[in-house]
Amino acid sequence: MARQTTKTGGTTRKPAAAKTATRKPQAARSSGRSSGGSSSTAGDAFINLLQSPLVADLLAVAATAALAALAEHGFNKSGSGRQRTSKAVKEAGKAAAGAIGRRLSNEFDEIKKASNAKSQGGAKA
Repeated sequence: MARQTTKTGGTTRKPAAAKTATRKPQAARSSGRSSGGSSSTAGDAFINLLQSPLVADLLAVAATAALAALAEHGFNKSGSGRQRTSKAVKEAGKAAAGAIGRRLSNEFDEIKKASNAKSQGGAKA
């Protein structure tokens, strides 16, 4: 389209009409994985795991061990404040991890004992 010239020598343009964006509806994408017909998701499974009595017990054991380690370092006033705090937090973390490890080890041992007793009892019958 040729530009129109005016008497002043400038060009004039017609304002462009506003375009409306039209979007085509898209089909729902599939990730390629099937859920197997189950309505539960990984999030639901994780929430159920967090609500289990074993996890609550492990958290209680860890918190108790960490609190005991912090209390032990609180009564020992040697060293500067920042170093003492850092060391106390590290020791509390180690104590909590150790307590969880011992508790899980005990749980596994109990499960093994129960499994062995069940298999030996079933073999005798």
